[in-house]
Amino acid sequence: MRRLLVPWLALAGLALAGGARAAGGMWMPQQIPALAPRLQELGFTGDPRAFADLTGQPMGAVVSLGGCSAAFVSPDGLIATNHHCVQGALQFNSTPERNLIEDGHVARTRADELWNGPGSRVYVTVSVKDVTKAVTGGLDPKLDDAARGRLVEKRVKGETARCERAGLRCTVASFFEGASYYAIGQLELQDVRLVYAPQGNVGHFGGETDNWMWPRHTGDFALYRAYVGKNGKPAPHSKENVPYRPARYLKVSPAGASEGDLVMIAGYPGKTYRLRTTEEVRHLLEWSYPRTLRRYGDELAILAELSKASKDTAIKVNSIVRGFANTRKNAEGVTAGAKNGGLLEQKAAAEKELLAWIEADPRRKAEYGDTVARLDALQKARAATRERDATFYALHLGSSSIPATRPWSLLSAARTIVRLGEERKKRDADRDPEFQERNWGRIREAQERLEKALDLKADRALLRYAAREAAALPAGQRIPPLDAAVGLAPGLPAAEADAKIEAWLEKLYAGTRLQDKAVRLSLLDRSARQLALVDDSFLELAVALAPFERQLEEEAYARDGARSRVAPRYAKALLEKAGGLLAPDANSTLRVTYGKVQGVSPRDGVMYLAQTRLAGVLAKHRPGDGDFDVPAPVREAILRQHARKDGGPFVDAKLGDVPVNFLSDVDTTGGNSGSAVMNGKGELVGLLFDGTYETIASDFLFDPVNTRSIQVDVRYLLWSLQEVAKANHLLEEMGVRPAAAASN
Repeated sequence: MRRLLVPWLALAGLALAGGARAAGGMWMPQQIPALAPRLQELGFTGDPRAFADLTGQPMGAVVSLGGCSAAFVSPDGLIATNHHCVQGALQFNSTPERNLIEDGHVARTRADELWNGPGSRVYVTVSVKDVTKAVTGGLDPKLDDAARGRLVEKRVKGETARCERAGLRCTVASFFEGASYYAIGQLELQDVRLVYAPQGNVGHFGGETDNWMWPRHTGDFALYRAYVGKNGKPAPHSKENVPYRPARYLKVSPAGASEGDLVMIAGYPGKTYRLRTTEEVRHLLEWSYPRTLRRYGDELAILAELSKASKDTAIKVNSIVRGFANTRKNAEGVTAGAKNGGLLEQKAAAEKELLAWIEADPRRKAEYGDTVARLDALQKARAATRERDATFYALHLGSSSIPATRPWSLLSAARTIVRLGEERKKRDADRDPEFQERNWGRIREAQERLEKALDLKADRALLRYAAREAAALPAGQRIPPLDAAVGLAPGLPAAEADAKIEAWLEKLYAGTRLQDKAVRLSLLDRSARQLALVDDSFLELAVALAPFERQLEEEAYARDGARSRVAPRYAKALLEKAGGLLAPDANSTLRVTYGKVQGVSPRDGVMYLAQTRLAGVLAKHRPGDGDFDVPAPVREAILRQHARKDGGPFVDAKLGDVPVNFLSDVDTTGGNSGSAVMNGKGELVGLLFDGTYETIASDFLFDPVNTRSIQVDVRYLLWSLQEVAKANHLLEEMGVRPAAAASN
């Protein structure tokens, strides 16, 4: 595979400044060479230019799982990631009689490796091309906002198609609020199998009690393997496939990471909001996050009650429960951290400083002077319908959109079927991006996978909750087609609205066959005209809601078009003020961050040490407690470990024990889960899986003093494989020589 050196951002007039001034940042790989002075201060002795080579070592080994990060760790396609990133595979392969979510899985042979199910992917980034001019160049300023938004989308689709002619899966991503666009090409591996996952009470040890907390003792690790066709090329799942042979993989260091060590982390962080205005951040902190806390709290209570009554339900809703719980606790931490740390006040002060800097120079004033006021006006207009819009999308169990490739419910399935039928009659270039032909296979896979996640009682309970929210909307923010279907109206007493909703649900679920996978799959091939002849209550509801969704999409085009006129200039002002060295907000593309293993004092009188140990796992053990009940095989292995006179190969000499988790001051966020934590030699020393509760709000404003991320030390993985799973064959595959096990 050819070496790929990515060019620096083509933002006119902006020069790189000294790297030593940078603090924090989820950096694009091509920015790392400019940070050489800071890296050298921290003890890095390698060549920073290596990180700009996406097909070289170590970046060629770093992969995305489509929501989590991971890395190849063997020449036979073995992949290391987090335990919480393999929940879909565990759920897909679980039954009430064989619950892998609780029991874990160890493949003793390649034949024992379990297919993750339809839709599971591994993405290897192999190319990045600047397409800014192709996407935003020559836009007619006379276009209205909606037309501008549609034209940008059309150009993005065009560049995506050009990139995919090389046989890759491509994404055209926006950086610096639309100031730059890059076409990112990825090798898409379609056959992914579960090799190893520890017991649930290891991989999820501490549960929601410890989530985002320190000290932590979680074995958040797991292993996948990618397979390809016999010709070495990506292929759908088949028994005839063979392990993928990656061009690059990370060497696993049995030395792990110790306090004071430099660590570099490569992964795919999801989303941050540091380049947003104060008012945009205020919307998130004062409306969006409180709404998430309320909704997810209510829905988690509903799902918990249903799960108590049925093991099958508990398995089916496991992924959504963990996702809701994690998001809710994140929102709780962000809200508390923002309030306690005066985040909005800090943002306002920084914005005031930016405005003063702009005003101080006539050129800057002409170029950037109106940006903040215009963005604030757009945010104010957006707020006028935010309750209506969020409630509408919640009907489909989506937070802000309903991806056809990730259905959660019968209504989302119906929406996908109806929309695909409508889009089929268009030329592919004119279709909604979600429903272009490049996604048809994924849509089918998603409907197949829904079989493993659909529980009708849970589906109905969550739709009931969403309908009640819609019933309570004020007069100016109603959803007319839903009102008509249910018989709702503004100001209707809650008891009367509930009765109408219950009667509507009864008819809705009695009149559908979409719970049958074969029916759903057959309907995916039908045109809108053919679907109109199908007698199904959920399809009828999706058809009724479709015009309103088109209305919301048109409003979104207008908002996006209006924002695209001003947001890139605002980002350029921030970039220029920073001297050209500024990390763009996270957007699920490959990034690198760096720092040191070190503890922190989060508040007066409290000190977090940098590492935790096996002894702490035992100390937290509480029999019968779902969060802290250490499995017997693990307890026994720890006792054997502590009885060893020689300590064994995975003991940290300073700790006198096998390390479990560690803190570092790297800058990460959601999506970084499973990211490779490397030492200065580019060797794997851990896997990132969380952050500390006190500094979650760094997604909005990075705190260079207190921010800490939480990693699982690779030695805990290696120790678990040897002492608990008895999987020396996996150690050997990763190039780690098994040592004598602790005596029984």
